[in-house]
Amino acid sequence: MIAVREQGGARLLVLDRADKANALTQEMLAMLDGAVAQAAADGVAVLVITAHGRVFSAGADLDGMAQGLGHAPEWEILSRRIAAYPGLTIAALNGTLAGGAFGMALACDLRVAVPGAEFFYPVMKRGYLPQPSDPARLTALIGPSLARMILLAGQRIGAQTALEWGLIDQIAEDAVDGALALAADALGADPRHVRRMKAMF
Repeated sequence: MIAVREQGGARLLVLDRADKANALTQEMLAMLDGAVAQAAADGVAVLVITAHGRVFSAGADLDGMAQGLGHAPEWEILSRRIAAYPGLTIAALNGTLAGGAFGMALACDLRVAVPGAEFFYPVMKRGYLPQPSDPARLTALIGPSLARMILLAGQRIGAQTALEWGLIDQIAEDAVDGALALAADALGADPRHVRRMKAMF
């Protein structure tokens, strides 16, 4: 359900459950956490998180939510692991980003999305709380009023609006290609320099 591959000098972690809109299970969250930890241990300078199919992730797996997935600690463990990653992290959003999947994207340093991507986090409508770190990370990116538009008012926005709000950093026809282009300088640098630069933030 999680594929790992090397491309252009970066390591890609790929959500691979396209038949279920890459909905996240507890097992997938644990696998992603392990893959991020391994990339850090391997000294990978650039880590890209993306997905197969037309949707980045529909959020939490609905069957899992019925069994308590919404309260699983793995969500926060993963987002904290990504946020603490010593190299450059980029979310290459090949399609719509929804619900709990926001956590990993918000924890990345940069976000690139395809033109048709949509963004929504329907926790108010569904009676769940967002991941603990998500409101603060979202507010840091787009400001308190727009963060409330997404979390409290359930606003659903397209890629162009997401770019204008500051939720994403770039729109690209191919999200991975866009991510690798953004990472070109880091990919050409000494990994130790990338880590020193990242630590300054």
